[in-house]
Amino acid sequence: MNKLIYLDNAATTKTAQEVVDAMLPYYTEQFGNPSSIYGIGAANKDVITKNRDIIAGSLGAKTNEIYFTAGGSEADNWALKATAEAYEKKGNHIITSKIEHHAILHSCQYLESKGFEVTYLDVDENGVVDIEELKASIRPTTILISIMFANNEIGTIQPIKEIGAIAHEHEILFHTDAVQAFAQVPINVDEYHIDMLSSSAHKLNGPKGIGFLYIRTGVKIRSFVHGGAQERKRRAGTENVPGIVGYGTAVARAMRTMEKRTAKEVELRDYLIERIENEIPYCRLNGHRTLRLPNNVNFSFQFVEGESMLINLDLKGICASSGSACTSGSLDPSHVLLAIGLPHEIAHGSLRLTLSEEITKEDLDYVVDQLKEIVALIRSMSPLYEDFLKKNK
Repeated sequence: MNKLIYLDNAATTKTAQEVVDAMLPYYTEQFGNPSSIYGIGAANKDVITKNRDIIAGSLGAKTNEIYFTAGGSEADNWALKATAEAYEKKGNHIITSKIEHHAILHSCQYLESKGFEVTYLDVDENGVVDIEELKASIRPTTILISIMFANNEIGTIQPIKEIGAIAHEHEILFHTDAVQAFAQVPINVDEYHIDMLSSSAHKLNGPKGIGFLYIRTGVKIRSFVHGGAQERKRRAGTENVPGIVGYGTAVARAMRTMEKRTAKEVELRDYLIERIENEIPYCRLNGHRTLRLPNNVNFSFQFVEGESMLINLDLKGICASSGSACTSGSLDPSHVLLAIGLPHEIAHGSLRLTLSEEITKEDLDYVVDQLKEIVALIRSMSPLYEDFLKKNK
């Protein structure tokens, strides 16, 4: 099979042709700086507002509550660090979970070095935050709760509406990292009591290098990047007009196709899960079986090393991952898989397959057929697997 089968859409997605076409004029023809007075620049102010309005509408937000960033990691850093700075007179306690993206976890570690206190909530075997533990963790000094909408590795969707209601009841700011969830599941910031939300365009067929932070009106966090008056004096730097146009186009496209697209992804996701569970022994589905992102499949295979699987899949034209792309250079097992209770040796044998609208059932049949052979081959070279079979005869 000569076709490339790309199953790592949680890492990044292909930029849609519709998005590329919308962006191109802003590199070559309508290239003016939006802060300029003359027409070719000033016209781009309206273009930015138009696309900001598209994104705001997708969340039920106000146009002036969307602040463009260079991506999801910057948005996460801004939400945590600027909130801590702005509200430190009120308190110094932050609540998050053990399975957050490292943009959140490393920001929390930084804030701890500055004297802030952070509670890292446990999750159950499916990766779901314990609501009762969250309630018990709230202190008079708690200023922020930051829980991701859906996990980037195992796909589990958190009870965001409940968490938002709890934060709202206690007058605590609530931030959610929605990088994986935005445009995959419906999100309304008022319905979920969300005060801040992070997103990144390249997760939904938009360009890399552009994201946003939603900041509810009245949330008093300061600038994160200093140097100019852009983004209503909250984020300095010449606006990435092509990126903003690409993001707005990608969001409009994603919202237009969401219902049909995600229904197809769920059907294929469940088909893939069923085939793997039925045809490859000693495997474990990671994440919640139903409360998970439409396109996410994550398995751990006993007696298999994840990197070997990925190399062999790549040789067969299949792109996959063992976890977050941001930690692909690490030899340590996934912090998410350890948090849901997997031992190191099983966590090391994880495989994440994330679908797109272009994937077909025939593609997945090919993937499972190759995966079966690869797992069997790797296990045939494992003395631990041989001993296991002997003991379980």
